[in-house]
Amino acid sequence: MITFRDRSSRGATRTGWLDSRHSFSFGHYRDPAHMGFRALRVINEDRVAPGAGFPTHGHRDMEIVSYVLDGALEHKDSIGNGSIIRPGEVQRMSAGTGIRHSEYNPSPTEPVHFLQIWILPDRQGLAPGYEQRRFATAEKRGRFQLVGGPAGDDGAVTIHADARMYVASLMAGETVSHRIAPGRGVWLQLARGIVTLNDGELREGDGAAIEGEPEVVVAAEVDAEVLLFDLA
Repeated sequence: MITFRDRSSRGATRTGWLDSRHSFSFGHYRDPAHMGFRALRVINEDRVAPGAGFPTHGHRDMEIVSYVLDGALEHKDSIGNGSIIRPGEVQRMSAGTGIRHSEYNPSPTEPVHFLQIWILPDRQGLAPGYEQRRFATAEKRGRFQLVGGPAGDDGAVTIHADARMYVASLMAGETVSHRIAPGRGVWLQLARGIVTLNDGELREGDGAAIEGEPEVVVAAEVDAEVLLFDLA
């Protein structure tokens, strides 16, 4: 079964510096029909104005993944990390027993466009942690590249859950597939472009929950970037 999540029906937060769209309930947006999918709790598509951002705030017991599509995002946290995340990079922050951080757009002229993803950890009380890795476009070209998963998944940032995150960068006309093991579910998020998912169409910002299917087949109608989450 495939359940599509239309981009236009997502929740929204708009301020003078932030345009955020919520695939699942978040902040003031509450929808009992969209509280998450398995361990995947948040997918926010954020656009932040030049020189603006989220001031220091706290999290706990959550795996938080940031994926920048355009621009740059500056991160600072209470365990001493400071970095700038750019397109092609994946950052994972384990909030664990508690962490405070800020996220800012360091550019005085260009906005930043990124996805913030929250995944419920498989246990509470983890030590806070941080990891960042760059994945070249060639690694994602025409295939689902694993970029996040349980400790020991080769080359991926560690997610403390039975969850794997893949990214594919597709040219128009390319097709990729992903086998789904029995009992597992997949969430597909289209970051940009237009694709067909099995028999349905997705456009930038759309998502889909897939359960009880043996395989996901994605075909790009135009150049596209696709995120796939394989979840217990």
